Amino acid sequence: MHPVRKKRLSIVLLILAGVGIAVALALAALSQNINLFYTPTEIAEGGAPLDTRIRAGGMVVDGSVVRSQTDLNVAFDLTDGERSVTVSFDGILPDLFREGQGIVALGRLNADRVLIADEVLAKHDEEYMPPEVAQAMERAMERVNESKAGEQESSSGYSY
Repeated sequence: MHPVRKKRLSIVLLILAGVGIAVALALAALSQNINLFYTPTEIAEGGAPLDTRIRAGGMVVDGSVVRSQTDLNVAFDLTDGERSVTVSFDGILPDLFREGQGIVALGRLNADRVLIADEVLAKHDEEYMPPEVAQAMERAMERVNESKAGEQESSSGYSY
């Protein structure tokens, strides 16, 4: 092989190796900082990983908010219309937080499948709902409606 071609080939290989290493480092950094969204149903069914930072969204169940008398710890249930998951938060809740409101909680699941939140985000007006929460609520309502339709078909059959 000609020395000029050999030099060009080594330069191209070094550039490709450098780009490969840069892409690998970028992907490793991104995978550590990603927060995947899970619905309460997915969390209750075991679909969400333990001890990994996740986002969970849904509606705060009416009557489920329990505030500690001694510190800022608050526990409440979060639902998507089908299943519920308990969220524990130690801090000051947003002003817009209340029962029946849509929220997104960021935190980690413990062994009891309780979300230990380090951040709670509340929607900013009556009409807004985070897109992930809205989609999860729609899917849950569709599953509930499908199961009701299936029950009606089986109960409306004729018996002879």
